[in-house]
Amino acid sequence: MQYVTVRVPASTSNLGPGFDCLGVALRIYNDVVVTRGAKSQPQAMAGEAADMFFRHTQRAPFLFSASITGNIPGSRGLGSSVTVRLGVLQALNAHTGNRVDRLSIFQLCAELEGHPDNAAPAIFGGFTVVRGQTFQRFAVSERLYFVLLIPDLEINTSRARQILPSQIRRLAAVKNCANACAITAAFASDNYSDLRGAFADHLHQPYRKKLIPFLPRVIAAAEQAGALGAFLSGSGSTVAAVTLQAQKRIAAAMARAAKTPGRTIITQADNRGARLFRSPITHH
Repeated sequence: MQYVTVRVPASTSNLGPGFDCLGVALRIYNDVVVTRGAKSQPQAMAGEAADMFFRHTQRAPFLFSASITGNIPGSRGLGSSVTVRLGVLQALNAHTGNRVDRLSIFQLCAELEGHPDNAAPAIFGGFTVVRGQTFQRFAVSERLYFVLLIPDLEINTSRARQILPSQIRRLAAVKNCANACAITAAFASDNYSDLRGAFADHLHQPYRKKLIPFLPRVIAAAEQAGALGAFLSGSGSTVAAVTLQAQKRIAAAMARAAKTPGRTIITQADNRGARLFRSPITHH
């Protein structure tokens, strides 16, 4: 039986004010192994990705199995669902001759997710800005570190979206736009010190703290310990801090402030994105 392994990075999205628009790929990975000809049924998420792939390519479906291993925890706001969907899409593309380009794979994955902010960095790497079905990507320097507080608490993305209001005040929208623009400019120009003060959000974090009550104090602790800023990663429960220095001190401060079971990880941005990690398949 033929198999393909796709390694997909974790992603942190929103970055505070950039709701459903901004994301960064991180050096934490899941491996998705898709074996053609296996008789076992893939899980529902993998099956949905396969159905979309075969519809899009008009290829005849075939039996396969999909297994996922790695270090990205589920339901923590780190793009674990994207690793499954994107891994299956890319693996099936490899199994069928790599006829679908990366942009189309991204668009299919974003459609499956219902929002594009994790799909873009996961496939293209780096810092990404998404508008509709188009994106811009910027490499992220190794000078920048991401400190993650990953609680044991799981958050359902659908529930985290349901609690958001249908409208926000104009002033809040203006502040969010300004901060999202400032974050984009800082990443695009490699001037990371300009990120300080830009992660404040008025669109989703004030409402999601009902599900994650320790969020405000963890953000405050990270900034007091020297971080450029901190924010809820995706819909949570992970809280991410961004810094140029004192990573261990920031991690310790975040853990103390959380007062909840969990762990911390210090990592950097992944600039490569999803890639075929191992494949014996050759096409003639």
